[in-house]
Amino acid sequence: MVRKALLAGLGMQEKVKELVDDLVKKGELNEREGAKLMKEWMERAKSSTEDMGRMASGSLNMAFDKMNLASRDELSALSKKVQQLSVRVKKLEAEIKAGHEDVA
Repeated sequence: MVRKALLAGLGMQEKVKELVDDLVKKGELNEREGAKLMKEWMERAKSSTEDMGRMASGSLNMAFDKMNLASRDELSALSKKVQQLSVRVKKLEAEIKAGHEDVA
């Protein structure tokens, strides 16, 4: 969705540039005014794109929350715990094995 919006924005940018160029050619805007208009439009387009990205991200986060999926941080924390437990189990197994060898 964001990709489509960005591509549409790029097409729109080209149309706005053509419109400004036409207005400059017709003498309805001077070059400085045209450049200022393009700059303002690009700033607004950037702001809109950022807003759209934040809204999309928020919507995705809400959807993931509703699906009760684990986050990347939660999965990372679980992976770390599993690694720590694996080390402890190997250590205990080695101790048990060493204890049985001492008895024999």
